[in-house]
Amino acid sequence: MLNEMTHIPDKFLSAKAEELLDILKAPTLFHLYGINPQPLFICTLLHGNETTGLYAIQRLLKKYRDKPLPRAISMFIGNIAAARENQRRLDDQDDYNRIWPGTTHSDSPEKDMMQIVTSIMRKKKPFASIDIHNNTGKNPHYACINILNPHGLVLASKFNNIAVYFTDPKGVQSSAFCEFCPAVVLECGQSSDRSGEDHALAYLETVLQLDDLSSHNTKNLKLYHTIASVTLPVTVTMGNSTDDRSCDIFLNEQLENRNFHQIEPGTEFAAVNSSKEKLIVVNSESHEDITKEYFERDQDKLLFKKPITLSMFTTCETAIRQDCICYLMEELRIG
Repeated sequence: MLNEMTHIPDKFLSAKAEELLDILKAPTLFHLYGINPQPLFICTLLHGNETTGLYAIQRLLKKYRDKPLPRAISMFIGNIAAARENQRRLDDQDDYNRIWPGTTHSDSPEKDMMQIVTSIMRKKKPFASIDIHNNTGKNPHYACINILNPHGLVLASKFNNIAVYFTDPKGVQSSAFCEFCPAVVLECGQSSDRSGEDHALAYLETVLQLDDLSSHNTKNLKLYHTIASVTLPVTVTMGNSTDDRSCDIFLNEQLENRNFHQIEPGTEFAAVNSSKEKLIVVNSESHEDITKEYFERDQDKLLFKKPITLSMFTTCETAIRQDCICYLMEELRIG
């Protein structure tokens, strides 16, 4: 189910994400010539509705249509079947960013494909790996890393002055690749925001021109550590208005504007209309249930118990059911 190509089909450069399945037929790994033969690996559309990476790559390649790239590029175009439906993933699919080496997911053809891509790229010894994503909720642009080493911190700092370090969920692309090259995830805001595309393009151009990742200053980088995810049990129903008395929980929509801001104790996380004991679940990175450490119920409200910083908070039910409501973070001091 994997294509491997050394040229770009003409229609690719102007295609919308939903048109790629007709053009490529399957997820595709491209290898493109550059003056410096050590490739930069770029990954996009692991989630089919996160299109910023695709459009940034198209704009980049158009600039070099008539001249060689400064560095070779290998790029993986992922879940084009979900992209055709503008979905993160299809109902019968695994999440394409949870099945890379190191995953706990069961065997599948998609999991085998990610192992093949990883094996191919390990042999090519990439200069760096960049996986480009979007958020459902409102977030600043930031980079994520899975290992605290100087080259990864440099790569993150070239994107923005805030970054996130995480070790869970397992099976993400950046975690698999950071074993053999510096690897980052770019979180470029919402897919509809052109500024994310511009930012990703500028970043790719910067990294393509780099000769190395040493001797760069990362002192201005504000680093957060993801300590837990907040999920919604399948037995809990959510609504958009507290007037709907048939639903169990109503998330505080104002928190979507509070991503990457510290939330104080007593702040409302959600209004509740249920006697169910488990309305949300907070799982630590070691998969322990730590809900009671961070939240308490006060009559018809769920409240934060301690100061915490949020990321990726969303009220989109589809995104919540396929992933989570948000992540909880704390600032990490390094050096």
